[in-house]
Amino acid sequence: MSEEKLKGLKDEAVGKVKETEGKLTDDKVRETQGKAQGLLGKAREKAADLKEDIEQGAEKLKEKFEKDDENK
Repeated sequence: MSEEKLKGLKDEAVGKVKETEGKLTDDKVRETQGKAQGLLGKAREKAADLKEDIEQGAEKLKEKFEKDDENK
């Protein structure tokens, strides 16, 4: 698991705690901050997944081109 994905998971967890704290204390600002941090965490996770997919795709293309060059 990438460092960026771990940061995303952490942000989601911390955001959920802040959101819950805000709900329990009727602090709308804290609740909103928690929601925002949770969304940031989800975005980081998705970006990390996308980066991983792109890297894997690039590696497959590289292997294909190398294989094609060997067959010439």
